[in-house]
Amino acid sequence: RRAGDFPSRCCGPRSAMTSIGDLPEDVLVELLSLLPARDLLRTCRLVCTQWRYVVDLTTLWKRKCQRDGFYRQSLDRSISDWRIFYMLCHLKRNLIKNPSAEENFQHWTLDNNEGDKWKIEDLPGAHGNDMPDPTVHKYFVTSYGPCLKSQLITLKKEGYWNQLMDEKRPEITVKDWYAARFDCGCRYELTVRLLSKDYIVLEEFHPEPVIIEQWSDAKWREISHTFQNYPAGVRYIWFQHGGQDTQFWAGWYGIRVTNSSITIGPQT
Repeated sequence: RRAGDFPSRCCGPRSAMTSIGDLPEDVLVELLSLLPARDLLRTCRLVCTQWRYVVDLTTLWKRKCQRDGFYRQSLDRSISDWRIFYMLCHLKRNLIKNPSAEENFQHWTLDNNEGDKWKIEDLPGAHGNDMPDPTVHKYFVTSYGPCLKSQLITLKKEGYWNQLMDEKRPEITVKDWYAARFDCGCRYELTVRLLSKDYIVLEEFHPEPVIIEQWSDAKWREISHTFQNYPAGVRYIWFQHGGQDTQFWAGWYGIRVTNSSITIGPQT
């Protein structure tokens, strides 16, 4: 046979005992689907032509999706590439580090730190409310001078390779939570930029600042945006948020922020 032909048996000498290459395709799919994706693509796919064929099968990646809880029957007609779908689901997590102030200000760059500066407080805080998410226990709070902090996410370091971002352009969803004190007015702002390798802005989400008047309900509110069909070449995501109080009171009467998130991939 030529090297490119699909063989009926895996490469290598035959033995009296049945080899893994003698297994029916569906059994081989079942066995290989137990392995991590990295091993399948970097090792198993290189073993022989038969294994490469099986590793490339849609049924194998759909089976892996079933095993890991990513599969829904309603997705059957909408997923064009189950391998990419699996990889995106497997990678999906919050790319913002220390989103809820559990590690002080670690991972954050304090771009503006004026007035009495940024501070961390425990929920619900004075004249405040608890978060809808009971797992969040702390928040960052601003002062009477401008307070802004940011994170720069390098996509390649997080497992999102260049070809994936350029060809598949998976959805990038940004979420943030903010709240005011009941007794003081404040201002909240958010900027998220998709950047090229040279840090050129390819797309930006920068809504109008939110002004909250004194004597508000002080409830936590979520802001959310999903980037879709953005230009090729995205290599970094820059996230910045913050604000200040609007009454210039000494202390920490400004906007409160916590539970920020950036996720990439399908809504499963």
